[in-house]
Amino acid sequence: MAGGNGVTSAHRPRPWFRRRRSLLGAAVVTVLVATLGTVSALSQDGARDRSARTPSGTSRTTEAGARRAPSAGGASSSPSPGAGSASPSTGGTASPTSPTQDAPPVKDKAPAPAAVPLALTVDSHVWQGGCGQNYVIDKAPDEVPPPPVPQDAAVWAATQNAVQGRQSTVEISVQGKSSTAVVLNALRVRIVGRGNPVPGTAYSMDEGCGGGLTPRSFAVNLDVNRPIAHPMPGTNDGGKPAPAVQFPYRVSAQDPEVLLVTATTETYDASWYLELDWSSQGRTGTVRIDDHGHPFRTSSIKGRPRYWYGTNDAGERAWVPYTS
Repeated sequence: MAGGNGVTSAHRPRPWFRRRRSLLGAAVVTVLVATLGTVSALSQDGARDRSARTPSGTSRTTEAGARRAPSAGGASSSPSPGAGSASPSTGGTASPTSPTQDAPPVKDKAPAPAAVPLALTVDSHVWQGGCGQNYVIDKAPDEVPPPPVPQDAAVWAATQNAVQGRQSTVEISVQGKSSTAVVLNALRVRIVGRGNPVPGTAYSMDEGCGGGLTPRSFAVNLDVNRPIAHPMPGTNDGGKPAPAVQFPYRVSAQDPEVLLVTATTETYDASWYLELDWSSQGRTGTVRIDDHGHPFRTSSIKGRPRYWYGTNDAGERAWVPYTS
């Protein structure tokens, strides 16, 4: 329907205040959408940031403290799992593994191991009765010097690269370092290795046997899988038999003991050492007994040529073969 001014209602322009209200409404909607999007993004970024900075098992209520600026000491005041609370005035308490200038490293003061209350002397070249010993030497008889006196046996064997043959007798003198008693509880044998007998000739120290010995005697069979030091009967100072005495023994500075261990092999070249268990005043321990830091060594002489030092057919003193 046409109006008086000739403009139909379908083409009549909208009032200015209605157009302005519509534009204002659209602008408000746009601002709200943008604001909601920004808030959502910030919320998600903040959650990711907190999850990245918050260690496992730590409450997120510490986030505000984590954002705090570092103190003058240079240490961050953000909490860490298992660490004590930090003081802003000192820059926090440093752990012993992360020293700072404010807190010097803490050194562990572990107590030094207590000294063994025993004094031991080891002689690995003892001859039974002063003569009953064999050495395997890879030399011809005319290249081997005469047998030494027993007290020089270790030096003589070392110069000839000799290995004790068939059996080794080790004498161990044990005493306490004070008047306090020390109990010797057990003596064990440890095998380091076993191989074929060493090549060479067996030379016997049979000349000039001496008197009997009086220590606690033990026998060890190095050929079995688990060698054990078995107490053996010995002899006393008068030459009379002395019964075997089982562990434990008790020693002190005034009451020593002498242990005599005879280890035998008919099959191998065996390397071995001993362990002595002790106890005193609530303490216990184990002492390794060896040949000056090396295992004892004993080789079989079975099937080897054997010599002893005597008079030969020419009436001269020399190494002569056993006839039996």
